[in-house]
Amino acid sequence: MKKLFPRSAVGALTLFALGCPLAQAQTAASSLKEITVTGNPLGAVDLIAPATQYSGDGLLLRSKTTLGETLDGTPGVSSTYFGPNASRPIIRGLDGDRIRILANGGGSLDASSLSYDHSVTSDPLSIERIEVLRGPGALLYGGSAVGGVVNVIDNRIPREAQFDDKGGISGKVDVNAATGNSERGKGVLLEGGNKRYSLHVDAFDRQTSDAKVPRELNCTKAGVTTTAQRICNSASEVSGGAVGGSVFFDHGYLGASASIYRSIYGTVAEDEVTIGMKSNRYALEGELRNLGGPLQSIKGQYSQTDYGHTEFEGTTAGTVFKNKGSDFRLEARHAKVGNLDGVFGFQTESNRFSADGAEAFAPYSKTSQSAIFAYEELGMSWGKLSLGGRLESVQVESFGNPGVARFTPATRDFKPGSYALGGLWNVAPGWQITSNLAHTERAPKDYELFADGPHIATAAYEVGNANLAKEQSNNIDVGAAWKSGGHSFKLNTYVSRFKNYIALNQTPGLTRNAEDGELNPVEDLGNPGFTASGAEFNPLAEFRYEQVRARFTGVEASGNIRLLEGASRVDLALRGDMVRATNLSNGRHLPRIAPWRVGASLLWAGGPWGANFGFDHNAAQKRVPAAPTGETGAYTLWNAAATYRVKAGAGRLMWYVRLDNLTDKLAYSATSVLTSTAFPKAPLPGRSLKVGLQASF
Repeated sequence: MKKLFPRSAVGALTLFALGCPLAQAQTAASSLKEITVTGNPLGAVDLIAPATQYSGDGLLLRSKTTLGETLDGTPGVSSTYFGPNASRPIIRGLDGDRIRILANGGGSLDASSLSYDHSVTSDPLSIERIEVLRGPGALLYGGSAVGGVVNVIDNRIPREAQFDDKGGISGKVDVNAATGNSERGKGVLLEGGNKRYSLHVDAFDRQTSDAKVPRELNCTKAGVTTTAQRICNSASEVSGGAVGGSVFFDHGYLGASASIYRSIYGTVAEDEVTIGMKSNRYALEGELRNLGGPLQSIKGQYSQTDYGHTEFEGTTAGTVFKNKGSDFRLEARHAKVGNLDGVFGFQTESNRFSADGAEAFAPYSKTSQSAIFAYEELGMSWGKLSLGGRLESVQVESFGNPGVARFTPATRDFKPGSYALGGLWNVAPGWQITSNLAHTERAPKDYELFADGPHIATAAYEVGNANLAKEQSNNIDVGAAWKSGGHSFKLNTYVSRFKNYIALNQTPGLTRNAEDGELNPVEDLGNPGFTASGAEFNPLAEFRYEQVRARFTGVEASGNIRLLEGASRVDLALRGDMVRATNLSNGRHLPRIAPWRVGASLLWAGGPWGANFGFDHNAAQKRVPAAPTGETGAYTLWNAAATYRVKAGAGRLMWYVRLDNLTDKLAYSATSVLTSTAFPKAPLPGRSLKVGLQASF
């Protein structure tokens, strides 16, 4: 695959950035506002919904090669882990199209929710901040956010002027290398302008080899089998970048950006299958502020994405997936009415999906969605109340597939409606109690309705159900938080009960031939490897999308204990979570649920130095639908990191080092489909040492 941002271009930008005269950097006229837009569109400090954000050094020291692994270990968040190159966040046991991934608050379009081996088109090298909203976020972002929202922020469209009238330039350069997968990464970001305009450019590039693991694994390529302590076919090449800019007015801004993402990576489930991925995204955004009158501000966002990837078997192109679409969002904040503050808006999305090839298990389709929403907060002497709702109109059309006779055209229409009530109570100095009640509805996705074909990533022949109803759930979340100086503690408990959860269940005793969909195929003994009809003999277990009653319950906790305050600071950070998920229709456990987890880290900071040392323990997971398939043993991963900062003119250099899986522990993820379908091919990575340098000015 030809890269639009080759290594030489990224290297040239890096050298240019390092060579910029740091003394010319001007003081920012106004610093960027740290607002958790996904958790609270009103910009309040106290949030009712449980939220977490990572930025700066905290994000740098936890960044992995995928978004899912970067967030894994956050209380309530795990990862789908399809090897080192593809993973999506799981929030409170919910994954796929129940988790909404956003780009700067707008829609992000790819095919990562369709299959576990499809990666997210966002690389941690280019991310400046990640916000995670746990729980039902459907009020502002739709039924696909019933589990939560992950907002990836990159400032490619600046929202605030960074410089005064004299202008200036700022930037950041990151170069790093790691041992476990021979990672070599570099990224550069430059921003310049003055009080009236701002320009942004960034580029990144990363290469990895097969990841090391603490056990021998077989790898078969071109008919030759070798054995090594590496995950076969886990190498990758990723590159991308963007240009963007904004013009600032007295009462707002207008900006645009264009970004690209390119990736070539092994799928690990199959030794010789690689994915060549590309995505082009164009965005336009603007806001009018301080309007006076009935409206305080109006904000609009529009994005268009052209996504596609090809699955190669060796050097031969196989199935081609494409997803093209657009997203438009208009949001207005009304003037306060007494203590009542709120926003309302309109959103529309449209995307066209196609898959061509032997593994085209879903037909050509088009999904169109429009919605209106509102969110209000009422300030009280003791805290605040929130109330919100969203009404949607969704149409899902199947156009069949010219090359696959089993797909037939069909259309379904849905009218999901969601609403929620929340409250925050300041019970005592430093203490807060929060509660959220929500009813959410989600329209079934195209593949849940119309799938009919082999899905090798899940080792299944998937069959959709065109008669599925909209998925409905009732959710309650209760939380408590305490803060006193450097000490803090947060606890959340939740229950989500689904009236008709859409589950992919195996049909007992039935198989289908991957080549032609024949039910319970029989091998032609006179012609081994083929059926009587002449199709290749490749039976897969049949899985059907069905609606069942389901319940998710869990608890999440985090805290910080300040052990030492002064010239040096020492903190003990604590975290833990547990989730239980049950199919109430048959009494069985739902698949791919994380076991209970606890972790702790000792953090020290003194002068230019910083260090942390800690562990994350995952209990054994025996709560699986059909034991022993999918069961995992307990394991503890130890990690350490250190940083050293030094000034360089008007800029700053930071050296960092991170050691993952210090004891080289062999571990398998309970939330990965590979643990059930391709064991033991993809354990978690073994010990790895990563070193890097970040320069900012």
